[in-house]
Amino acid sequence: MVCLAKKLSFVLTPTIASCLPGLAMAEEKAVEASEAGLDEIIIKGTDTFKLALQGDGAAQLALLRDLAAPALAVCAAVVISYTIASAIGRVTGKIVSEKVDLTLGKFLAKAVRNGLMILVAMMVLQYFEINVTGFAAVLAAVGFAVGMALQGTLGNFAAGVMLLMFRPFKVDDYIVVAGTEGTVEEIDLFTTRLNALDNRHLIIPNGEIFGSLLENYSRNENRRVDVNVGAAYDADLNETRTALESAVRSVQMMGLASHDNAQVYLKDLGDSSVNWQLRAWCKPQDYWDVREQLTVAAKESLDAAGISIPFPQMDVNVVGKVFTRTQAA
Repeated sequence: MVCLAKKLSFVLTPTIASCLPGLAMAEEKAVEASEAGLDEIIIKGTDTFKLALQGDGAAQLALLRDLAAPALAVCAAVVISYTIASAIGRVTGKIVSEKVDLTLGKFLAKAVRNGLMILVAMMVLQYFEINVTGFAAVLAAVGFAVGMALQGTLGNFAAGVMLLMFRPFKVDDYIVVAGTEGTVEEIDLFTTRLNALDNRHLIIPNGEIFGSLLENYSRNENRRVDVNVGAAYDADLNETRTALESAVRSVQMMGLASHDNAQVYLKDLGDSSVNWQLRAWCKPQDYWDVREQLTVAAKESLDAAGISIPFPQMDVNVVGKVFTRTQAA
């Protein structure tokens, strides 16, 4: 996403630069026209106000008709517009929150309300015959500048919207992404917050998440626990399998495993031991408890069966004549 933003900026920069002189000229003319109209209104209002203070009835009536009544109408329009805009924003946010995501719903509620209020403000200025073309030109120029300066931020924003739409993970899921892992605490439009197992708080830009491999350990209903166990070479294979199967059954009887589709698997022949693997299924939130209980049960079952768990060792055979210190001297 970030690379796409950079490519677009590389293509659009010459076009924007070629349009800037004309845009600046149009903006300057529009601002001058707007200032001229505003100055005329101020001068007219000041003269009318002075005559009204001097007791001129016609001026007082004109002041009430031309200034007070429109001001009250504008205030009423702003209040009514804010109420309607807030209601539309709340309805939009509620629909998006229920159908898509709560975070995106809150953002759209504010965006809709603020957008409608900006439109109302432009209409009010137009009502007072204030040229709003200059404001539009300024907003366009600011939009170009902000877009060029915040390429990475806009990329994170776009990635955040995509994450909220496609929902590859949700709050309280345990994920591994961008070289980090942890439980999802919050998904914002620009960043995602994780809590690591050691209680570190991680903040990851959404652009890095959307553009990298993501592992979600909480998405599926069950997760498999694999525990590797080594047995001595002189131990009988059938006895070892029986002992390890007994360990798996004891853990399942504790209620930690989710179903009985467990397995004792002869993995390979190692340098110092015969390597077995115990495979059991559990709920994702019970993974570490099941892993610990399965490891303890495997050790106790092998000890009860008299089967040792060898440690890595190396035999060194020295070939040749051994010299003593006296002979070397």
